[in-house]
Amino acid sequence: MQQINFDDVLNKILLEDSRYDREAYNFLRDALEFTQKSISKANKGKVGHISGQQLLNGIREYALAMFGPMTITVFEEWGVRNCEDFGNMVFAMVANGLLHKTEKDSPEDFKNVFTFEEAFRAPFIPSNKTAESSGTKPREVEKN
Repeated sequence: MQQINFDDVLNKILLEDSRYDREAYNFLRDALEFTQKSISKANKGKVGHISGQQLLNGIREYALAMFGPMTITVFEEWGVRNCEDFGNMVFAMVANGLLHKTEKDSPEDFKNVFTFEEAFRAPFIPSNKTAESSGTKPREVEKN
């Protein structure tokens, strides 16, 4: 069986669909590996099929670790603006033999899982800013 060369297949994908930058696909591959390792660690070495939601949660964790508050900016530079974009990339990779899917997997698995605002910006907003935007007042600090 001939081994698939990721870069060769990625070149083909990018020729067919140039919406997303090459780096977005490289990031997705790395995030998938990160997710597999995280699930393996949590399940004592066992990794089964990874669902779209599990992958998106891994993407969120990996992106925050890699890019912190710059995550949305980096993703926008790559043409990735929401979870559905990751789904589009995953299914392009599936269609070209880089990933496998089950009968249950669908692009719908990547719709409305989380917004980039809540996943990548909210963790960096100071808690008093969050309270102000929700309409509640920040707690008063006692003075000695």
